[in-house]
Amino acid sequence: MPVVVRGVPVHHVEAGAGRLLVCLHGWPSDHHHVQHDLEPLFEQRDGWRRVYPDLPGMGRTPGADTVRTQSDIVDIVAGFAEALAPGERYVVAGSSYGAYLGRWLTARHGDRIDGFLAYVPAFRPDGGGARPEPTVLVPDAEVLAALEPGEELWASANTVHTRRGLDWFREQLKPAIARADHAFLERIDAQGAPPVPVPMRPPFPGPTLLLAGRQDSWVGYADAYAALEDYPRATYAVLDRAAHGLSVEQTALFRALVSEWLDRVEEYAG
Repeated sequence: MPVVVRGVPVHHVEAGAGRLLVCLHGWPSDHHHVQHDLEPLFEQRDGWRRVYPDLPGMGRTPGADTVRTQSDIVDIVAGFAEALAPGERYVVAGSSYGAYLGRWLTARHGDRIDGFLAYVPAFRPDGGGARPEPTVLVPDAEVLAALEPGEELWASANTVHTRRGLDWFREQLKPAIARADHAFLERIDAQGAPPVPVPMRPPFPGPTLLLAGRQDSWVGYADAYAALEDYPRATYAVLDRAAHGLSVEQTALFRALVSEWLDRVEEYAG
């Protein structure tokens, strides 16, 4: 059943039991791609309740006239976590735009949060630090020739062009993008995406992982590095041979680093 927050029925899926991990997806997608990325980490790890919401205007969560700004979406995510575990602490993971929301959550509600994962983080969705030029390190002419209309988006987001990566896009992202309420999202986007005031006061004390792609021409890696002083328990890693599709392009490294972050959160939270 959806969790209703400020009049918005937030659709979500859950797995496992234990410490609450709220997993936030990118824009304009839905929960499936983050679920695909993170669930393999829990095949041999117990004690975590993973929750994957669809953000307003995406997936099966509708947009609403009462949601007018990015700040409203942050408040809905915070209210969603509170509704799931009233008065309890929780952990946040976010990909791309989801990491932007997670950064705001650690700024506003850091005293309730035990850890933060941000991968390919769009900490400045409206611009920001330097971004590398689009680069293809592993080309595949046959894959490019097989692209269908609209799939140039995938090619521009990845520095490794493989059939596996294209199939992942077709299964996880392309349908979600088609389902999004683009009129609603354009209205929100028109209001801008204010960056978190820096330096954050107080800094976020929980274990953090900031994970960026060296060839990510969409969001770059500079904004994640600039955020380090706000996260004194952060590991910052920038991976070669990885762009915005980092979790697929560098799957083994992604899982190893996220697994180590989960270890640190378990140690910290007790």
